[in-house]
Amino acid sequence: MFNAKATLFQRMPTLETPRLLLRRVAMSDARDLYAYGRDPEVARHVLWEPYRSEADARNYVRFLHRQYRGDQPSSWGIVYKPHNKMVGTIGFMWWNHDHNSAEVGYSLARSYWNQGIMSEALHETLRFGFHTMGLHRIEAQHESENPASGRVMEKVGMRREGTLYGRLYNKGRYVDVELYAILRGQFK
Repeated sequence: MFNAKATLFQRMPTLETPRLLLRRVAMSDARDLYAYGRDPEVARHVLWEPYRSEADARNYVRFLHRQYRGDQPSSWGIVYKPHNKMVGTIGFMWWNHDHNSAEVGYSLARSYWNQGIMSEALHETLRFGFHTMGLHRIEAQHESENPASGRVMEKVGMRREGTLYGRLYNKGRYVDVELYAILRGQFK
């Protein structure tokens, strides 16, 4: 019997919204990835360091390709259709099949902040998680010092569940994070 979930991340289908394509990241995206990934402000609240060279971006693309091949939770490249340019990534960090839950994470080029792009990408990712993956719960977290990310989560209906104190060690210090989640029945 064919199980569509068994090859979900190997196939990594392209998703589309009015302004965006969410698609597999290709090696040809390394230049765009480096262009925004080298920005210290973009990397400030994520667990990776700013890219020092395009080689760093290519290494990340290789990592994503290993995730795809291994059918592991992975990320889409966010392509802004009017510019035909990859401006960020969004995807699943983990997927617990026993509990039908997963975590989503994302990053976006600074020049595209505050335009509703990440909310649009996150909404489509949630739709995919609930309708295609069959998830019951999707969660996300952000550093407490990055409330803009929390506003993105709230715009798509996610609810803040609390603060996880000293949850992550990031860039030489322990940081608090805010945990957000949404259940399938709450998603609109």
